[in-house]
Amino acid sequence: MKKFRLFALTFMAMLAGEVMAQAHQLTLNTKPGAPVQPTMYGIFFEDINFGADGGLYAELVANRSFEAPLHIKASGERVSGGLMDWKTYGNVQLCDENPAFDRNPHFARLLDDGHREKFTGMENRGYFGMGLKKGLKYNFSVYARVVGGSNAKIRVELVGNDNEVMTRQQISISGTDWKKYSAEITAPKTDPKGFMRIYLESKEGVDLDHVSLFPADAWEGCLRADLVKDLKDLHPGVFRFPGGCIVEGTDLASRYQWKNSVGPVENRPLNENRWNYTFPHRLFPSYFQTYGMGFYELFCLSEYIGAEPLPILNVGLACQYQNDDKDAARVHVATSDLQPYIDDCLDLIEFCNGGTDTKWGKLRADMGHPEPFNLKFIGVGNEQWGPLYPERLEYFVKAIRAKYPKMKIVGSSGPEPDDKGGKQFTYGWNEMTRLKADLVDEHYYRNQEWFKENVTRYDNYDRKGPKVFAGEYACHITQPALPCPEGKNVFEGALYEAALMTGIERNADVVHMATYAPLFAHEEGWQWRPDLIWMDNLKTCRTPNYYVQQLYCVNPGTNVLSLTENTKVGKKTKAAPVTGNDGLCASAVYDKTTGKYIVKFVNLSNEPKEVQLTFKGLKALPAANNVELTTLHSDDPMACNTVQKPFAITPDVKKSADVTINKNVATFTVPARTFSVYRF
Repeated sequence: MKKFRLFALTFMAMLAGEVMAQAHQLTLNTKPGAPVQPTMYGIFFEDINFGADGGLYAELVANRSFEAPLHIKASGERVSGGLMDWKTYGNVQLCDENPAFDRNPHFARLLDDGHREKFTGMENRGYFGMGLKKGLKYNFSVYARVVGGSNAKIRVELVGNDNEVMTRQQISISGTDWKKYSAEITAPKTDPKGFMRIYLESKEGVDLDHVSLFPADAWEGCLRADLVKDLKDLHPGVFRFPGGCIVEGTDLASRYQWKNSVGPVENRPLNENRWNYTFPHRLFPSYFQTYGMGFYELFCLSEYIGAEPLPILNVGLACQYQNDDKDAARVHVATSDLQPYIDDCLDLIEFCNGGTDTKWGKLRADMGHPEPFNLKFIGVGNEQWGPLYPERLEYFVKAIRAKYPKMKIVGSSGPEPDDKGGKQFTYGWNEMTRLKADLVDEHYYRNQEWFKENVTRYDNYDRKGPKVFAGEYACHITQPALPCPEGKNVFEGALYEAALMTGIERNADVVHMATYAPLFAHEEGWQWRPDLIWMDNLKTCRTPNYYVQQLYCVNPGTNVLSLTENTKVGKKTKAAPVTGNDGLCASAVYDKTTGKYIVKFVNLSNEPKEVQLTFKGLKALPAANNVELTTLHSDDPMACNTVQKPFAITPDVKKSADVTINKNVATFTVPARTFSVYRF
């Protein structure tokens, strides 16, 4: 019996030793390293996929100022005005004499149809229908005047998708001068595809302009409340806007111009959207930019969600994807003609930071924000490449440095993340270094293998040059063997993004910003995917990718910690970062404000990983029941959240993790295909 017991104990010890040998032996140096920038993790907004009008901007009426369709010629000439998105009946005309607003000169004229049984009116279905919620109030407004008399009446109705009138309200119009009229209308039932009708109810005609309908719960009266909450809950550190390719425009005449997006909202001119007919397989010819959600609203939103704003302005180049550089003299601005573009940059900084005694600072104050926005960063150029970009950027850098020497300037390395398609990436970086840009914007939309290979991407970057801004990235799954529609927000993509982000976090001395892209997509109006947040007219969906970003945003720490594993390199043993050789990636930070050690693990493999984590510099860890754990997991790599089923994949939060602690050593298991965040 004694011999058997001895054998059993020996066998168990050998077995335990074998298991321990297979475990990942990691060492966490608790001495705080490089600081993690408050801007490290954030979001990138571009008006694509109906992200602004029809999305975050809560206006329910499409073509509210009767300026669509619009065509902006390359010369800059605007050809606008029409009843796009309006269905009319009776005697409705489009007019432009003595308009209410000079930059939106068209309006609708409703006249009596001349018969008691014939009615004049118009209806608007908004963007894929108007999402109406039972019991919610809606703020209707219109600029109007009487035609052919002194008093007139209109009737406003909310109508269900079944064509049944939900509710109606009469509005009296008086006088021949333009005035604003308002009404509050409550929806008696919910209908995601409701719409609005306006009837003429008098013999006297009326002119109508800027017809508007907002839900009463809209944030600051103009932004969709549930989407704002999604952004607030994300806790981003930086907010990049307004693009993206719309900064460039298909041609310069249709580029995003921030000065057109501020001032009275009724007089902000309509703009073409660079995405409205870019994708032939998903055309949306009525996709325009009303500028209702302009730079002022975006700066206010940045302030509310606690993110540093990062506006991107045009450098004098139209979209290089859509224009041949050999036609530069025709499609781009000559360096000798850049001053108006440079002035736009300088004036924007004044708009954000200038006193109320300055021209643009006064406009900001007049719009409701007398205090400065305290802008710290500005980007010039979006995704430019080749010699045309740096030779123009240099003029901007000199002008900004001369007037605002503390402003941090963001340049671009182009659309590719490496030199595999040529030498443009290295060329771009060299030029940004020469121009002393503060940050260089890198973009990568790649598959999961690329993301895994690039976990070590920033380990060998130059520590003395400009810092990195990973300005657009998302994992685009390509795995034909699995039933994954290309571009869907599946768990697999989110997991590989989490893995790459361990490499970003580990190199916080080099990477100062990272923003997932794009931000929004309407499920009936998307042109590009994957996207961080999906929506329909009434609901939103936080994707698995959203939760990955959120877990990094709420666990950024203040300082990087060295986290290494002993690995064999030939005959030598070397301490190296945990970068996915065995499917396991990891990074660690310390949070001075809470005293927490935060360790992030991404297990890409199909097998759980045993981890033995030694906290170098500590004699003992607190009890195991003090360890908090949040995991994001799915058994199905192709699983995703949808607007209809938004909670299929969500983080699992445990106040007490399954961890064994022996002095300063923690032992635990990272499940297969899981993103885990431990807080010690």
